[in-house]
Amino acid sequence: MRRVADERGAVAVVVALVMVPLIAFAAISIDVAGMYWEAQQLQTGADAGALAIAQDCGRGACGTPAQTAQALATANDRSTGVTATVLTPPTPTSGRVSVRTAGVRQHLFAPVLGFRSSALQRQATAAWGAPSGGTAVLPLAFSLCEFKAQTSSGLPTTTTERTIYFTKSSTTTCTGPSGNVVPGGFGWLSVNAGGCRTTSAIGQTLYSSTGNSVPNGCTTASFAALQGRTVLLPIFDSAGDTGASAFYHLQGYAAFQLTGYDFVGQYSWNAKGCKGSNHCIKGYFTRFVSLDEAFTYSATAPAFGAAVVSLTS
Repeated sequence: MRRVADERGAVAVVVALVMVPLIAFAAISIDVAGMYWEAQQLQTGADAGALAIAQDCGRGACGTPAQTAQALATANDRSTGVTATVLTPPTPTSGRVSVRTAGVRQHLFAPVLGFRSSALQRQATAAWGAPSGGTAVLPLAFSLCEFKAQTSSGLPTTTTERTIYFTKSSTTTCTGPSGNVVPGGFGWLSVNAGGCRTTSAIGQTLYSSTGNSVPNGCTTASFAALQGRTVLLPIFDSAGDTGASAFYHLQGYAAFQLTGYDFVGQYSWNAKGCKGSNHCIKGYFTRFVSLDEAFTYSATAPAFGAAVVSLTS
């Protein structure tokens, strides 16, 4: 019995020694995981703040960047005391903004090892610019002349619906003697193989899908999916040749809110007044910021009211 009694103290010592690494492992598994969770929230807040500011700037007015960054940082973090700093003060023409978020993670087990909390920071940068290339889901092109005729000083200013007739029956002075920008061309573009989309880039020569009918590959479902949506459309500044050889020189992209259309055959939606030979597209050019990765952007691309925004880091 004396031997058992003597070993009681040894067990207590062993337990005390083992508790230190046990607490250390708990600190690693729980506190480190908590730091990762907090860092992810800070990163989400930084990403959201940078994107929101970039979208505001892309519309032509950056608003109050510091307030926007703080509001998004707070909304995306469940802890208290999170802060946000706009590192790169943006302007509508600067094309770039950086946001840093910061917070403090209070530890549960690490204080036993002397670590009560950890300061964390995360950063995100967003950039924006006018579209410089991409895939248009509506394979139509408008002349720069037609765009200016439908807007004010070359930039969209209202949401007034307009009816833009295909060039054969256009009421503007933007067409040639044949009634079309190019004889035999009705504004349709040649589409990518197996679809109803056209991939292009500024400065590129685009070729016409001749005739009044929609291009092969387009279906009623292709256009129905665009009803009520804002789409990016190619704008050309010059054109030439005729028929199957007709071409358009791409100047840039504009955003168009689609409210109706009437093409040849069954392709018609909300297009009162455009029946018969007066085929048209209804809607209005608008200011629009896209997060669509199908489009690239550039600070030097012509600005027609559309912008593309993305995270760069």
